[in-house]
Amino acid sequence: MESMAEANESAAASIPAATNPMVTPLLTDQYQYTMAYAYWKAGKHRERAVFDLFFRKSPFGGEYTVFGGLEECIRFVANFKLEDEEISFLQSVMPRCEDGFFEFLRQIDCSDVEVYAIPEGSVVFPKVPLMRVEGPVAVVQLLETPFVNLVNFASLVATNAARHRLVAGNSKTLLEFGLRRAQGPDGGVSASKYCYIGGFDATSNVAAGKLFGIPLRGTHSHAFVSSFTSLNEIVSRALQCRDGTSTCKDFVNLVQTWLNKLQHAVSLRGLTGATNESELAAFISYALAFPHNFLALVDTYNVMRSGLPNFCAVALALNDLGYKASGIRLDSGDLSYLSIESRKFFNAIEKEFCIAGFGKTAIAASNDLNEETLDALNKQGHEIDTYGIGTHLVTCYSQAALGCVFKLVEINNQPRMKLSEDITKVSIPCKKRCFRLYGREGFPLVDLMIGVNEPPPMAGDRILCRHPFIESKRAYVVPQHVEELLKCYWPGKSHETREELPSLQDIRNHCMQQLQKMRSDHMRRINPTPYKISVSGRLYDFIHFLWLNEAPVGELQ
Repeated sequence: MESMAEANESAAASIPAATNPMVTPLLTDQYQYTMAYAYWKAGKHRERAVFDLFFRKSPFGGEYTVFGGLEECIRFVANFKLEDEEISFLQSVMPRCEDGFFEFLRQIDCSDVEVYAIPEGSVVFPKVPLMRVEGPVAVVQLLETPFVNLVNFASLVATNAARHRLVAGNSKTLLEFGLRRAQGPDGGVSASKYCYIGGFDATSNVAAGKLFGIPLRGTHSHAFVSSFTSLNEIVSRALQCRDGTSTCKDFVNLVQTWLNKLQHAVSLRGLTGATNESELAAFISYALAFPHNFLALVDTYNVMRSGLPNFCAVALALNDLGYKASGIRLDSGDLSYLSIESRKFFNAIEKEFCIAGFGKTAIAASNDLNEETLDALNKQGHEIDTYGIGTHLVTCYSQAALGCVFKLVEINNQPRMKLSEDITKVSIPCKKRCFRLYGREGFPLVDLMIGVNEPPPMAGDRILCRHPFIESKRAYVVPQHVEELLKCYWPGKSHETREELPSLQDIRNHCMQQLQKMRSDHMRRINPTPYKISVSGRLYDFIHFLWLNEAPVGELQ
């Protein structure tokens, strides 16, 4: 029989390298290597340490965060190895370090490191460890900066995407269009991945589509429309019917026939007139190239007087041949008004020409959208089905960083804590287990941290939950359901069963389920209710005992 350790080792061997080839052991701060040397010099490098990775405050003025980046961290751990050329570089920048230290670096990997984490895509909260990392202190110290780097932006942008999804609503299609505005290539690729986890439906980023299997969406820009000058530029005018039984030899003429019908329709009188011919030529050319997926950008010249009638003429011609146009995109102007008027136009055509379903033609909007814009559109009223969102989404324009930290909480079984005059920066010591307690209505009530040697909370028990630092904040909770949050994703030499890394689609599904589980007042944009984070009574007592013992006593003179 294969042992648990052998099974874990066999499974780990199949974990691919980090997506970005720049994620190597050198992607770190120099002080990680100087500390590693000092640990080695002092003979402390093999001491067993426990670190927590967490954040102190949820982003964007909200009360929740979506955890992202775990898979990339596990990929990094699974493939952690310093190559000879990397060792040589370190020797060149640390010339006074002894040769024995570099031999130590040459031999290390993460086979004796354990990583416990909340599942990726989970809704998470401040102070609660997203990851607990255990192992030789010098080795784990080298993981700090890469882990924080891989989790920080991933969680920030996944949260930003989730916030956009919540304000847009589940019925809308959300497209990530941010590559051109992202912070470099990796910022763009990472944003596409974590926006998808956070609830977006597709991306325009072809590289992300290839790497992660994210659905791709894209049409054309204003440049395509303005590149045409007349219908005479359309050389190939034939289009085969969708069922392949016949071919329309002059699709341009068919479109012009429909445009003429629109211009003379009684119910559309005053809505149509002469349109821009070059725009019409562009739309026809695009439809000839993509008859199955014709979506036109209609605001190059004038939406109501040109773009919309031109689109409808092409869409109706496609309909004659068995195709269904995908819709229009609005990229400027009053999106609320234009979308409502466009819907009226589509409905009028459906009624005038008895084209079933034409009134439901999709309307997409872009134009530097953000969370506030979506909220404003909801309040104004609109007929938009799809949003294409870029700059404010992928750059996390309203907040630059999440602020993850990586703190030592135990070494050689001795609890450690960081003290500060700023109470928000005081760390919670000890190797901990973390639980989410659910109430009778199925919503999470509180996240509870306990020491690993304490009995875990059980459903139906009356549990005292205490604020880690404020004595008066405490409450009894009788949970209907208890969920342990930290799971083993890298067992090292322990006998823990390693959790399999889920697919990107599974992570996204998990995220959507997590968001639906939360109480709406915790999730709202304005003045959300803070979610409760607590420790057990026993851990609370120990925190304050250690605090008093570690804090220096002042002397007044």
